[in-house]
Amino acid sequence: MKTFKDYFRNFFRRFSSKPSCHGENIKVGLDCRNKIAIVGSPNVGKSVVFNILTGSYAVVSNYPGTTVEVFRGRGKFGEKEYQIIDTPGMYSLLPVTEEEKVARTIILEEKPDIVIQVIDAKNLETMLPFTMQLIEAGLPLILNLNIMDEAENLGLSIDTDKLKEILGIPVVETVAVTGKNIDRLKEAIKSYRESEPDESGKTSLLPDYNEVIDRALKKIEGLLECEYRLSLNSIAMLILLEDKEVTKVVSSSEKNYPEIQTTVEKTKNEYAQPLSYIISLERQRITTDISRQVISKNKEARLTLRDRLSRATMNPWIGFPIFFIIIFALYEFVGVFGAQTAVNFLEGTLFGKYINPAVNNWVSSVIPWKFLQDLIANDYGIITLGLRYSVAIILPIVTTFFLAFSIIEDSGYLPRLAMLVDRAFKKIGLNGRAVIPIILGFGCDTMATMVTRTLETRREKIISSFLLALAIPCSAQLGVMLALLSGNFKALGIWVLVMVSVFLLVGFLAARVLPGEKPLFYMVVPPLRWPRISNVLIKTFSRVKWYFKEIFPLFIAASVVIWIGKITKIFDFLVRVLQYPVRWIGLPEETAQAFLFGFFRRDFGAAGLYDFKESGILAGIPLVVAVVTMTLFIPCVAQFSITAKERGIKTAVAMGAIIIPFAFIVGGILNILLKLAGANL
Repeated sequence: MKTFKDYFRNFFRRFSSKPSCHGENIKVGLDCRNKIAIVGSPNVGKSVVFNILTGSYAVVSNYPGTTVEVFRGRGKFGEKEYQIIDTPGMYSLLPVTEEEKVARTIILEEKPDIVIQVIDAKNLETMLPFTMQLIEAGLPLILNLNIMDEAENLGLSIDTDKLKEILGIPVVETVAVTGKNIDRLKEAIKSYRESEPDESGKTSLLPDYNEVIDRALKKIEGLLECEYRLSLNSIAMLILLEDKEVTKVVSSSEKNYPEIQTTVEKTKNEYAQPLSYIISLERQRITTDISRQVISKNKEARLTLRDRLSRATMNPWIGFPIFFIIIFALYEFVGVFGAQTAVNFLEGTLFGKYINPAVNNWVSSVIPWKFLQDLIANDYGIITLGLRYSVAIILPIVTTFFLAFSIIEDSGYLPRLAMLVDRAFKKIGLNGRAVIPIILGFGCDTMATMVTRTLETRREKIISSFLLALAIPCSAQLGVMLALLSGNFKALGIWVLVMVSVFLLVGFLAARVLPGEKPLFYMVVPPLRWPRISNVLIKTFSRVKWYFKEIFPLFIAASVVIWIGKITKIFDFLVRVLQYPVRWIGLPEETAQAFLFGFFRRDFGAAGLYDFKESGILAGIPLVVAVVTMTLFIPCVAQFSITAKERGIKTAVAMGAIIIPFAFIVGGILNILLKLAGANL
């Protein structure tokens, strides 16, 4: 599998012809259509623009050699059909996160015919530095000033004709969520023609940097003899900024590299601060000057009810109560309607009364051997367990959760929540962005573990994956746990207190044990708005289809493993082994079977505890201890598989090796403390 170094080495080297549909392109599902890459920072409406340009058709896949998702779709404008790529969020051509590396790789490796940069119009000045980099790189650029309605609400007016004249590229204003001016964006794509260079070789009218930087750029450009996918000006700039990948490729390709390096060192010696800081100041100076020329404030900003609500969501005194209200509504929709009402109908009625009995009868009449019957039907068969769980349990839960999550996401609330919890999350080695996979974990930990790939550092990904596996119950398990503790507010309070304490304590300790840089946090906060039904439905459909494709094979595999475990008596042996720690924490030994099956499905293990409660085996202190231990117990096989896929098999096994004894230790301590306190539960 290729690494980023391999990719950068290949696409920065000299090439003699355009890439064809052979070799690596086949691995990432490309074809020979024209390509459009949509770029920009997070929360500026890139995905909305992508959905409008592609309709409902979209394919999601990991970029080769990474765990970063890339959305691809099709669109036809005029006579040309394009493959449209929604790239991960990026702030600069100098990548920091894995997402930015993938986005730059797409721009360079796949060489799009058009690059559309989507920006938040009200933050034009802060986003123009990236526009400058894209123009300097010689990319075929269209600038999309999105969220214009918010800019107008702030009393801002942007002279797009003047901006187009300064930048030398097409500029289009849109309000993507309402579809306003999208026809103009489509027309800009259809009629796009690259700018002709002027006498100096530039394709825009951007001002120059200061004398020292300009001299260094010109000197380095003159020393570059190879051909690159970026302009020589951009390569020279990245060398000055000491981009590791670019520098490595240039140093191995250019015979003049020693002189290039000398130029870089001389330029660095001109300043007391790093060149990256100096160049950033220069870019900001230029973009501030451009902004003054094109932005005018024609009226005072109107502080609407939506603006007040937006500020309230980020105020700790008001924001946390709002958050708890949203969580309650999310639980009612997903945990009650999805995980109970819908699941009860699909599993209890559809499968329980009709499908499973019919399958059992048919299999017993066709297959005479009991051990083969058990593979397909009966208690743990591929159809009666694997298909039933994936369709009757997982599908309604993830559908309701994705629907609710798409509404929350489309409203612009998630970035506000990230800002609200950022300070607290930094104490446990994460930043505000990690709140998204953590919340997703209450829907399904498997899916949430996949989403941890959006975090910036490996350290953050490991901590968040570990916390998801340990202390976040999925909605299916959560529903059963709440049913187990229903009507007993003391028991429910103890369970919540233990889970919150474990989450914070383990996160705090992990942040101090795991090496790595402290998380940084920067996020553009989009406007708060009413979700658009079409956007919500498209996102929900795309995610459910993708998730179902990922998870369904895992449940089939789990059914086969259970079948093997039953016929080989391995499960009986494992149950006997688990009886020792179960007895140690004060539980009846019958509950060992629930813990074993909890590995295959978290809610399956919780349901086993529910049966023991109904039969009178579990009550009082043992019930609370069992619920706490089961919640902390090793994640289900689906989550374990995804953790192994995302973090590596060694990391997944290490997490399991820590979680299993930790769960029983916490359960044992809780059992002792409750008995010493004489708790009446």
